[in-house]
This record gives sequence, structure tokens and C-alpha cells, in this order.
Amino acid sequence: MKALKIIGLVLVVLIVLVLITGLFVDGKYAVEREVSVNKTKQEVFDYVKYLKNQSEFSVWAKIDPTMKTEFRGEDGTVGFVSAWDSENPKAGKGEQKIVKITDGERIDYELHFIEPMESTDYAYLSFAAVNDSTTSVKWGFNGEMKYPMNLMMLFMDMEAMLAPDLQNGLNNLKAILEQ
Repeated sequence: MKALKIIGLVLVVLIVLVLITGLFVDGKYAVEREVSVNKTKQEVFDYVKYLKNQSEFSVWAKIDPTMKTEFRGEDGTVGFVSAWDSENPKAGKGEQKIVKITDGERIDYELHFIEPMESTDYAYLSFAAVNDSTTSVKWGFNGEMKYPMNLMMLFMDMEAMLAPDLQNGLNNLKAILEQ
């Protein structure tokens, strides 16, 4: 019986230490990738501002070609929502909403993931002219895991998880616009 009390006390101490550690773990993350597209800034912006076009270049949209999609509002305007629902846990269920558009410069999105794990994150695409016929496109993704979920940041590398998908999506965008 004394051994069980000791084991129980050790477990409680370990749990408390883990929870205290979580108070000092930064749960914020930000990942950004960039590509140059041989098109004018306005041409690139005019294609990307339509959220429906992301299904053509985003690797996440291609995870499950049979996923259910729903669109609400007027595409290319603030408030437009693209929702998805997939049986594939890699795609899950969620919504992406255009929350701000700075014409020709930047589009900001709010992503609400519902399944497999609920969270709200933010993304953006920004555009800068390199010269008259080349545009730099940056795709960024950022969010925060709140306490105590921020403890997962000790074991997850968000850069390694998100950067390849962002870069592949940008490479797809470049290929589509330059064809």
C-alpha cells in the first residue's frame, strides 16, 4: 500500500511539473515561404484573390479530391467562406474566410479547423513587384496553441510540418500562372 502512495505521489509531481513547464512554453508559431512568378503583380493578385482558385494550387485542397466543399458569399471579397468536409483525417473539416483584402498587395484569411482538432489560425498571401513582369508571392501561416496544448510545441516542429506544403503550393501557383 505504501508503494502505491509513493507511485501516486510521483505521478502527481510529474504532472504538476509538466503543467508548470507549459507556463513557459511559447505556443505561437509563424511559417512563411516565397516564390517569384513571371507575371505582373496585378495578374497574380487577380488570380489569387479568388479563394476558389486555391483548390488549383494548394496541396491541402488536393489531399482528398472527393471532399465536400461549400462556398458562402461573393468570392474575392471580404467575408467569403470556403468550407470543406473530408473523411480523410489529413484534410478534416473546417472553413477558410477572407478577412481582409488590400487590393493588389495582400489577402488575409482566418482558418477555423473543426476536425480532427479544433483550432483557429491565420494565413495570408502577399504580393510585391520584383520588376514590371515578375512578382514575389509570400504565403504565410501563423497561429497559437493555448495552454496546456502549447506543451505540444516541445514535440512539434511547425516549420517542418507546414513549410513544404506552403512551398509546394506556391510552386503549383507559379506553374499554373506561367503556363
